[in-house]
Amino acid sequence: MTQTAKAAKKTTSAKASAPREAKAKAPAEEQAVVTEVKKPAAKKKSALAFPFTSIVGQEEMKLSLILNIIDPRIGGVLVMGHRGTGKSTTVRALAEVLPFIDRVKGDIYNRTVEQYIEMESSSRGAGVIKESDVKTEKIPVPVVDLPLGATEDRVCGTIDIEKALTSGVKAFEPGLLAQSNRGFLYIDEVNLLDDHLVDVLLDVAASGKNVVEREGISIRHPARFVLVGSGNPEEGELRPQLLDRFGLHARIITINDVAKRVQIVKLRREYDEDPEAFMKKVTREQQKLQKKIVAAQILLPQVTMDDAVLTDIARLCMNLGIDGHRGELTITRTAHAYAAWEGETTVTMKHVREIAGLCLRHRLRKDPLETVDAGEKIDRELGKVLGEAEAVA
Repeated sequence: MTQTAKAAKKTTSAKASAPREAKAKAPAEEQAVVTEVKKPAAKKKSALAFPFTSIVGQEEMKLSLILNIIDPRIGGVLVMGHRGTGKSTTVRALAEVLPFIDRVKGDIYNRTVEQYIEMESSSRGAGVIKESDVKTEKIPVPVVDLPLGATEDRVCGTIDIEKALTSGVKAFEPGLLAQSNRGFLYIDEVNLLDDHLVDVLLDVAASGKNVVEREGISIRHPARFVLVGSGNPEEGELRPQLLDRFGLHARIITINDVAKRVQIVKLRREYDEDPEAFMKKVTREQQKLQKKIVAAQILLPQVTMDDAVLTDIARLCMNLGIDGHRGELTITRTAHAYAAWEGETTVTMKHVREIAGLCLRHRLRKDPLETVDAGEKIDRELGKVLGEAEAVA
């Protein structure tokens, strides 16, 4: 063996024994310090969303979101109110409550097996895909945030430039609408978003499909999501044409009850200290809410409405001067969802009274000289309609 080899062997053995010697020589104090440093790292903060059942107040927003989950055809929710009132927290909290959804494994569109087979078979011509060959996975309900600076290409999808440059093949790069399918699309400060982009989002939300035509590529994919827009009215209003396209309008105000404000702070501090322990405390309430939502979704197709109730709804919209027919359609769908939420199979004017403000508040004509609140005006006209109905009866 050469001297170089001997030296290398000696160096290697010295390196191997060094850790053992260092560990043997380490004082007890240093070992104790190492143990103390590692303890906090073991208690890692959870990424769970704040539980929906622990949110204090904001009943209008919570009810609006739940009704849209029961029937997504309602058309989404516009939440307008003060800053720091838990708008985005509530959306993410409701997504955590909902059961996991089944999708085709790794599918960017979050499609069901049936949707995948239908879409892929049509794109492949005569090719037939067997259901048994498609693998599935369970994922949480997606919540996609739409940033203010997003472009139409980023939202709807566009050409995959990287694949076009590397392989010369035209391919589609899905956008945020694809990711939000079967979930929530949340737009913070929607009143500051470009009107054209808001119009596109509302069209897709109403149809449940996204159609993209880009440089020789034509793509149509499912995009059924609950559109939630939030904003502060002090920073500007949406145009009436866009306001009318949202299904429900929930008003959020800062809570002025001292006891509730204290409760909000205490619950949030307890959650921040140990999210997992906090979630265990409210597991039963969360599961109860989940079961009630699922039961309402199952009951919804069985809910019916008499022509007399529908006539009263039409009369209410006429008396309020609502333009178009979205008012009647939205009230009808929302009343059906609310009846299912209450566990009832027949819609009555009691259900209509509870949700009329959510459906019509943002559809009233703006009158700068009007001193009556929109909610009070709706209640007043609703009382007249009910009085007329009782008089006829």
